[in-house]
Amino acid sequence: MTTKSYRFSSATVNYYFDADFSKLEKMVGREHAVLITDEHVFQAHKKKLKGWNCITLKPGEEYKVQATVDSIIEQLIEFKADRSTWLIGIGGGVVTDITGYVAAVYMRGIKCGFVPTTILAMVDASIGGKNGIDVGIYKNLVGTIRQPQFLLYDYGFLKSLPKQEWVNGFAEIIKHGCIKDLSLFKELEKNKITHYQRNKPALAKLIRRNAEIKSTVVQADEFEKGERRLLNFGHTLGHAIENMYELSHGQAISIGMTAACQISEKLVKFKDSTRVIDVLDQYGLPTLANFDKPKAFEVLKMDKKREQKDMNYVLLEKIGRGVVQSIPMTKLETIINEL
Repeated sequence: MTTKSYRFSSATVNYYFDADFSKLEKMVGREHAVLITDEHVFQAHKKKLKGWNCITLKPGEEYKVQATVDSIIEQLIEFKADRSTWLIGIGGGVVTDITGYVAAVYMRGIKCGFVPTTILAMVDASIGGKNGIDVGIYKNLVGTIRQPQFLLYDYGFLKSLPKQEWVNGFAEIIKHGCIKDLSLFKELEKNKITHYQRNKPALAKLIRRNAEIKSTVVQADEFEKGERRLLNFGHTLGHAIENMYELSHGQAISIGMTAACQISEKLVKFKDSTRVIDVLDQYGLPTLANFDKPKAFEVLKMDKKREQKDMNYVLLEKIGRGVVQSIPMTKLETIINEL
């Protein structure tokens, strides 16, 4: 096991890489914790979770809503959870988002930690303190920025992960290469998902590398005033179409990254769209796609990155160097309609 700590504005978060789930009991104690997970994780890992107070959610983005939060809070009251109780989110991004949000609002804030069980959660969703819920088709419209106390990485959870969820997570890994790390991007060009599925040391190194990329960016700009916006590469349009078409997060972000490359060609003379599209394709992700552009733009108008009449859009100057450009909404509408 390797431990690394990151200091954020209000908390230090401890990362336990290549750890075992059994460490959780030593860290928090069963009598002081409530686990939040979903039915898929619970069924696949019943032995690990036996003996813990557990709240089990229906799986999927469609349950990342206020009604689920209300249900969890009612169950916490039944468990007599108080301000000394730990909430532990064990699952993918939906579970960690909801757990962090409930922990932020229950009794005005209780401690929480995450055990991410998907590639997506390990490299992205569980990191950085953003948590919240969707409202209708609007992704993450309601939420908080509040750091967990720890992240515990037990790669054994990935054994039950379906192939599509591996693909889903690699969208965020490719994103990190695009915006921040040319050498990571080149490594991805040389391999396929099966390489990381079969080679545990390579997978562990990849996950840690990506967790550190995101954590370093968040540490520099926790509340998203500048640098952290780069992490939204592919997400502005991606989030707009994700709930419109019930796409997985990775699929939507991949289509969003493809569009962002095309916009980058127009606005900052980016020359490597083909390389990015080829890598997305290599990892089983969709790229060029037809979607209802006027409707997507209407949803996009509610994106949190919009500031009055402009959108802060993440573009690529070159692979490994993302930039944030303020684009007038009228101009952005024209560009999206021309994609």
